[in-house]
Amino acid sequence: MTTSNQGAASQRHKAAPAVLVLEDGRTFRGRAYGAVGVTFGEAVFSTGMTGYQETLTDPSYHRQVVVMTAPHVGNTGVNDEDPESRRIWVSGYVVRDPARVPSNWRAKRSLDEELRHQGVVGISGIDTRALTRHLRERGAMRVGIFSGNALPDEGTMLAEVRQAPEMAGADLAAEVATEETYVVPAIGEKKYTVAAVDLGIKGMTPHRMAERGIEVHVLPATATAEDVYAVNPDGVFFSNGPGDPSTADHPVSVMRAVLERGTPLFGICFGNQILGRALGFGTYKLKYGHRGINQPVQDRTTGKVEVTAHNHGFAVDAPLDKVSDTPYGRVEVSHVCLNDNVVEGLQLLDQPAFSVQYHPEAAAGPHDAAYLFDRFVSLMEGQRA
Repeated sequence: MTTSNQGAASQRHKAAPAVLVLEDGRTFRGRAYGAVGVTFGEAVFSTGMTGYQETLTDPSYHRQVVVMTAPHVGNTGVNDEDPESRRIWVSGYVVRDPARVPSNWRAKRSLDEELRHQGVVGISGIDTRALTRHLRERGAMRVGIFSGNALPDEGTMLAEVRQAPEMAGADLAAEVATEETYVVPAIGEKKYTVAAVDLGIKGMTPHRMAERGIEVHVLPATATAEDVYAVNPDGVFFSNGPGDPSTADHPVSVMRAVLERGTPLFGICFGNQILGRALGFGTYKLKYGHRGINQPVQDRTTGKVEVTAHNHGFAVDAPLDKVSDTPYGRVEVSHVCLNDNVVEGLQLLDQPAFSVQYHPEAAAGPHDAAYLFDRFVSLMEGQRA
């Protein structure tokens, strides 16, 4: 072991004590990982074995404490190419066995260093399998991570956790979205212009569209229908994002304006829930949600099963067994999760609009759903023709 590695190991052995406290009173004791301090959020678990850097920087995780089900995390360190946004958005981070030394040719620093640099409080050395099973049985709930050499008593910590805001009813999209419009130019020949409403967009999403000759105008979450059509779009896109879709009245009104004009429309994740509400369906909170890059979904229009990337704790309440009539024409559930029959996609039959609940931009994979961007292009081609 080199001297620097010996120093890193020594620092880990000296890591401050840490405690994770769930709102139902379940407690886990471990060691500080990342920044030392106190943080609160909604405890959720992610089943992805890779792609932790993309997970950390996904704005959809705003105000959530992410528990990694994979036991060994951090072995490829952190690089400057893979972040999906300008910062880490998770409120806290929970791992069982952090890598002692990162090893990857692109790594610039360790994951522990990056968490400390960005002030993200985490905990390591706990039984994440037991914690995940608890969340599956009891559901996602509020949680606090406390670390340092002078920790409060458990009663005080539990009281603080129970005072933290819940995810149900949270309106968070504007907190993570861009404040000013920016443009992602088409790669190669420009074929189409898309207005993308940023509700918590990941950087790879406009890149996937740019690869297909689309110039993407990324607009703030507060953008109006007038702002959307000011860029003369061939299509309109609504992104992923955090929070409770039942609070997203403004994006719903903008989407209804798009549907009224019949402009090709594509939504993902939060955008799928916005489309559901715009069509008149309700939304509801899942017990523990879908998070990770290994979720099986069936495209009911083709029968094909895809392995997909998810990050959602809410879902659309639409009937699986029939075509529904809406003010904007007929709609059907186009995709369904094979684990629990949750609605994973909607498709209008009388105008060019569709959405999916998962993340087809495939950062950090898998790539099964990349065809959805081509489907969006096909809608714009058909409209232009």
